[in-house]
Amino acid sequence: MKIIVRAHDVGKTDEKTLAKKIKELGFDGLQLAINKCIINETAQAGSMSDERLDEMAKAFSDEGLIIPLIGSYFNPVHSNKETVNKNILKFKDHLRFAHKFNTLYVGTETGSFNDDKWTYNPLNRTEEAYQEVKRIFTDIISYAKEVNSNICIEGADGHCIYQPKALKRLLDDIDNGHMFITVDVYNYLNEQNYSVEYQHQIIDECIDLFKDKIRIFHLKDFTMNEQPLKRVGLGEGMMDLKYIVKKAKENCPNAYLVFEGVPFESMTTSLAYIKELLK
Repeated sequence: MKIIVRAHDVGKTDEKTLAKKIKELGFDGLQLAINKCIINETAQAGSMSDERLDEMAKAFSDEGLIIPLIGSYFNPVHSNKETVNKNILKFKDHLRFAHKFNTLYVGTETGSFNDDKWTYNPLNRTEEAYQEVKRIFTDIISYAKEVNSNICIEGADGHCIYQPKALKRLLDDIDNGHMFITVDVYNYLNEQNYSVEYQHQIIDECIDLFKDKIRIFHLKDFTMNEQPLKRVGLGEGMMDLKYIVKKAKENCPNAYLVFEGVPFESMTTSLAYIKELLK
């Protein structure tokens, strides 16, 4: 399995410098959110010319790096509908140009009624929330088919799609062959349910529900010492990554393992740890 890093966890700089840093760290590629990791780029719809996109893509390909996923994360239930509409246009723009990076998937989560906080709100778990998420992604996935690209959606405990079964419902309702899944076990955890047994339940359930629809596994680790669910280097905390990587390798060998939110100072040791687990 290829091991990827979320680019803005490495830093925000120009694309050539960023590509060299990621290569030097030893990763196979990156998850790219252009506005978060490349200076002077907003990545809003129409803000980048084809020539500029080609220039960025070349910087990464010159280093032999792959880009399985472009991040265009947005909140579909944000109270500011002008913001939502701008982000839908941005997401569609990313679907349109993804092929320039040889990228098959453009990713997002499903947001929260807490607007920019993306945290738990009782409204997130209502039928109203589900239907609004469904409405927006029905439109987006139709466009994905039109431009021969794909969306990759990720659930999270505090978001509108808050459990694997809710994500499976969305998949069953809207998939036209262009929807795929990102699995992040950490996302489904909270201060009450973080046990190893629950981690196993989540990964087993996701693999059972989604199988070959899974394209990305986000890898994180955490402790409960200084603060709840504090991010730490992989292998340094309470996440049973040995079990998660084993299940991913056995059931979804063509999916990508993506470091997300791993502290920069722990990148090298984390990469060595995951490589050892893959052996």
